[in-house]
Amino acid sequence: MQKISVMIDAGKASAGPPLGQALGPLGVSVQNIVAEINKKTAEFQGMQVPVTIKINPTTKAFEIEVGTPPITAIIKKEIGIEKGTSDGSIVGDISLEALVKIAKSKQSKMNAASLKAAVKEAVGTCVSLGVTVDGKHPKKMIKEIDGMDIK
Repeated sequence: MQKISVMIDAGKASAGPPLGQALGPLGVSVQNIVAEINKKTAEFQGMQVPVTIKINPTTKAFEIEVGTPPITAIIKKEIGIEKGTSDGSIVGDISLEALVKIAKSKQSKMNAASLKAAVKEAVGTCVSLGVTVDGKHPKKMIKEIDGMDIK
Protein backbone atom coordinates (compact mmCIF):
# COMPACT_ATOMS: atom_id res chain seq x y z
CA MET A 1 0.00 0.00 0.00
CA GLN A 2 1.19 3.47 -0.85
CA LYS A 3 0.05 6.33 1.35
CA ILE A 4 -0.42 9.95 0.43
CA SER A 5 -1.32 12.48 3.13
CA VAL A 6 -2.48 16.00 2.26
CA MET A 7 -4.46 18.91 3.69
CA ILE A 8 -7.49 19.64 1.53
CA ASP A 9 -10.05 22.44 1.45
CA ALA A 10 -13.10 20.39 2.41
CA GLY A 11 -15.39 19.68 -0.53
CA LYS A 12 -13.06 21.47 -2.95
CA ALA A 13 -10.42 18.87 -3.84
CA SER A 14 -9.35 19.01 -7.48
CA ALA A 15 -7.13 17.13 -9.89
CA GLY A 16 -4.61 19.97 -9.65
CA PRO A 17 -1.84 20.23 -7.08
CA PRO A 18 -1.25 18.69 -4.61
CA LEU A 19 -3.40 15.68 -5.50
CA GLY A 20 -2.82 15.47 -9.25
CA GLN A 21 0.95 15.58 -8.87
CA ALA A 22 0.95 12.88 -6.21
CA LEU A 23 -1.64 10.56 -7.79
CA GLY A 24 -0.84 10.90 -11.51
CA PRO A 25 2.33 8.77 -11.51
CA LEU A 26 0.49 5.97 -9.66
CA GLY A 27 -1.85 5.28 -12.59
CA VAL A 28 -5.07 5.65 -10.58
CA SER A 29 -8.24 7.52 -11.55
CA VAL A 30 -7.56 10.94 -10.08
CA GLN A 31 -11.14 12.08 -10.83
CA ASN A 32 -12.66 9.14 -8.92
CA ILE A 33 -10.43 9.83 -5.93
CA VAL A 34 -11.20 13.57 -6.02
CA ALA A 35 -14.94 12.87 -6.18
CA GLU A 36 -14.73 10.51 -3.21
CA ILE A 37 -12.68 13.01 -1.18
CA ASN A 38 -15.18 15.79 -1.90
CA LYS A 39 -18.06 13.55 -0.86
CA LYS A 40 -16.35 12.52 2.38
CA THR A 41 -15.23 16.06 3.33
CA ALA A 42 -18.46 17.92 2.46
CA GLU A 43 -19.50 18.19 6.12
CA PHE A 44 -16.36 20.21 6.88
CA GLN A 45 -17.04 22.81 4.13
CA GLY A 46 -14.98 25.96 4.68
CA MET A 47 -12.19 24.22 6.60
CA GLN A 48 -9.00 22.42 5.74
CA VAL A 49 -9.01 18.74 6.64
CA PRO A 50 -6.27 16.12 6.68
CA VAL A 51 -6.83 13.36 4.13
CA THR A 52 -4.89 10.12 3.75
CA ILE A 53 -5.22 8.12 0.54
CA LYS A 54 -4.07 4.50 0.60
CA ILE A 55 -3.49 2.95 -2.82
CA ASN A 56 -2.82 -0.65 -3.72
CA PRO A 57 -0.24 -0.30 -6.52
CA THR A 58 -1.21 -3.64 -8.08
CA THR A 59 -5.00 -3.37 -8.20
CA LYS A 60 -5.18 0.46 -8.17
CA ALA A 61 -7.86 0.16 -5.46
CA PHE A 62 -7.91 3.06 -3.04
CA GLU A 63 -9.12 3.88 0.44
CA ILE A 64 -9.67 7.39 1.76
CA GLU A 65 -9.40 8.38 5.42
CA VAL A 66 -10.56 11.83 6.43
CA GLY A 67 -9.33 13.29 9.68
CA THR A 68 -10.98 16.08 11.61
CA PRO A 69 -9.93 19.69 11.12
CA PRO A 70 -7.62 21.29 13.67
CA ILE A 71 -9.30 22.68 16.81
CA THR A 72 -8.53 26.24 15.70
CA ALA A 73 -10.45 25.72 12.45
CA ILE A 74 -13.45 24.25 14.27
CA ILE A 75 -13.55 27.13 16.77
CA LYS A 76 -13.28 29.74 14.01
CA LYS A 77 -16.12 28.11 12.08
CA GLU A 78 -18.24 27.75 15.23
CA ILE A 79 -18.09 31.48 15.98
CA GLY A 80 -17.96 32.67 12.37
CA ILE A 81 -14.54 34.29 12.13
CA GLU A 82 -11.93 33.83 9.41
CA LYS A 83 -8.89 34.33 11.60
CA GLY A 84 -7.90 35.00 15.15
CA THR A 85 -6.15 38.04 16.53
CA SER A 86 -2.47 38.83 16.70
CA ASP A 87 -2.74 41.89 18.93
CA GLY A 88 -4.45 40.40 21.98
CA SER A 89 -7.88 41.85 21.20
CA ILE A 90 -11.07 39.80 21.53
CA VAL A 91 -12.60 38.70 18.22
CA GLY A 92 -15.38 36.45 19.45
CA ASP A 93 -16.94 34.30 22.15
CA ILE A 94 -17.70 30.58 22.30
CA SER A 95 -19.66 28.59 24.83
CA LEU A 96 -18.00 26.07 27.11
CA GLU A 97 -20.65 23.61 25.91
CA ALA A 98 -19.39 24.01 22.31
CA LEU A 99 -15.80 23.48 23.45
CA VAL A 100 -16.77 20.30 25.31
CA LYS A 101 -18.37 19.03 22.08
CA ILE A 102 -15.23 19.94 20.11
CA ALA A 103 -12.97 18.27 22.70
CA LYS A 104 -15.06 15.09 22.56
CA SER A 105 -14.73 14.97 18.76
CA LYS A 106 -10.96 15.50 18.88
CA GLN A 107 -10.03 13.65 22.09
CA SER A 108 -8.80 10.49 20.38
CA LYS A 109 -6.26 12.57 18.41
CA MET A 110 -5.12 14.62 21.40
CA ASN A 111 -2.55 13.82 24.07
CA ALA A 112 -5.11 14.60 26.77
CA ALA A 113 -5.44 11.97 29.51
CA SER A 114 -9.10 12.84 30.20
CA LEU A 115 -12.02 14.73 28.71
CA LYS A 116 -11.42 17.53 31.21
CA ALA A 117 -7.81 17.84 30.00
CA ALA A 118 -9.01 17.86 26.37
CA VAL A 119 -11.51 20.63 27.17
CA LYS A 120 -8.77 22.65 28.87
CA GLU A 121 -6.59 22.22 25.77
CA ALA A 122 -9.45 23.46 23.55
CA VAL A 123 -10.01 26.42 25.88
CA GLY A 124 -6.27 27.13 25.74
CA THR A 125 -6.54 27.37 21.95
CA CYS A 126 -8.95 30.26 22.47
CA VAL A 127 -6.17 32.30 24.12
CA SER A 128 -4.15 32.51 20.90
CA LEU A 129 -7.26 33.15 18.78
CA GLY A 130 -8.54 36.02 20.92
CA VAL A 131 -11.77 34.22 21.78
CA THR A 132 -13.49 34.37 25.16
CA VAL A 133 -15.35 31.40 26.66
CA ASP A 134 -18.83 32.21 27.99
CA GLY A 135 -17.67 35.84 28.16
CA LYS A 136 -14.61 35.04 30.28
CA HIS A 137 -10.92 35.12 29.43
CA PRO A 138 -9.83 31.57 28.54
CA LYS A 139 -7.13 31.49 31.25
CA LYS A 140 -9.77 32.26 33.89
CA MET A 141 -12.05 29.57 32.41
CA ILE A 142 -9.25 26.98 32.59
CA LYS A 143 -9.00 27.60 36.36
CA GLU A 144 -12.79 27.26 36.71
CA ILE A 145 -12.78 23.96 34.77
CA ASP A 146 -10.60 22.42 37.50
CA GLY A 147 -13.59 22.54 39.83
CA MET A 148 -16.13 21.27 37.28
CA ASP A 149 -17.40 17.80 36.54
CA ILE A 150 -17.19 17.59 32.75
CA LYS A 151 -18.88 14.75 30.92
